[in-house]
Amino acid sequence: MERYSLADTRANILTGVGALVISSVLRTVALFFYAWIYVYVAPFRLPADAWYTWVALFFGVDLTIYVYHRMTHRIRLLWAGHQVHHSSQYLNVSVALRRKWAQWFEKLMWLPLPLLGVPPALVFTVHSLHLLYGLFAHTEKIGTLPRPVEAVFVTPSHHRVHHGSDPEYLDKNYGSILIVWDRLFGTFQPELHRPTYGLTKPVDTHSVWRIQVHEFAQMFRDVRGATSWRDRVGYVFGPPGWRPAKSTSDTDATDSAPQRIAAR
Repeated sequence: MERYSLADTRANILTGVGALVISSVLRTVALFFYAWIYVYVAPFRLPADAWYTWVALFFGVDLTIYVYHRMTHRIRLLWAGHQVHHSSQYLNVSVALRRKWAQWFEKLMWLPLPLLGVPPALVFTVHSLHLLYGLFAHTEKIGTLPRPVEAVFVTPSHHRVHHGSDPEYLDKNYGSILIVWDRLFGTFQPELHRPTYGLTKPVDTHSVWRIQVHEFAQMFRDVRGATSWRDRVGYVFGPPGWRPAKSTSDTDATDSAPQRIAAR
């Protein structure tokens, strides 16, 4: 059973390098913006050295990631960027590096935390820890862990489900470190069998550029071919795979959602 390919791993690493450069620039800009929000807009400011700040930070960052991650699977404009991470037909540590370059929304998602008085530098620090935790979650080498761990934390088993394109696995297990949000909000799915990784409609390319832009290009074509503003809005802000109700003959209604062969 093939668990990786050199071409796929190369694409993952190159995609990750590009994402790191873009993220560094956007994080710097966002840090200044959030610092201004924290100093001049937030009604109060939590002290960076207080234990309760770190508790609020941990749960606040984890919940924010869950909400935003779920949005990226339900809003096509966000999915067009996020599908990059799901486009590999493998699951290994290198896939954790396969990140989108369209990161403008990703940086805006932190706005509620500085508004609530959380120091912006700490927000990005804890988010970096989440990214490191993702290296552990992207593997087939680890089976299920002890039940108390599986009940509370995101494990490789949970995240394998998230990367599956099987119908029972689609759009499940959005958690970053804690799986409790999925259990609370009805998006949890245990691993029943080895997932089929990738998008429901494979991209079948190792071109780093095509991996990044193919869904944006398809979305643009759909908008250009729409006959009403309602349909244009639906193609951009509806869920992946959305089609006008009248297009009952459009059997490839899964074109976008499916374009994530491991879309969740």
